[in-house]
Amino acid sequence: MKSLGKVSHYYGKAGVAIVELQEELQVGDRIRVKKGDHFFDQEVISMQKEYQSVERGVKGDSVGIKVNEKTHEGAEVFLLEDTE
Repeated sequence: MKSLGKVSHYYGKAGVAIVELQEELQVGDRIRVKKGDHFFDQEVISMQKEYQSVERGVKGDSVGIKVNEKTHEGAEVFLLEDTE
């Protein structure tokens, strides 16, 4: 797994995590969101930057990602390799 960044905010009603990226992330990538013992894996199906849909985010971007499960500020986001 490769660290992508951390969740800086979570919007519970919308199910969106704001992630401060330290590496590139693209729609279609598989990620793991982890905080403490709780984690979940999912495919990135939707990503926004400054209220606009984007296909990828780069280092330094703050992006909103639709997530399948509740998460918390400070959760780490990892890129899963094809074999994971």
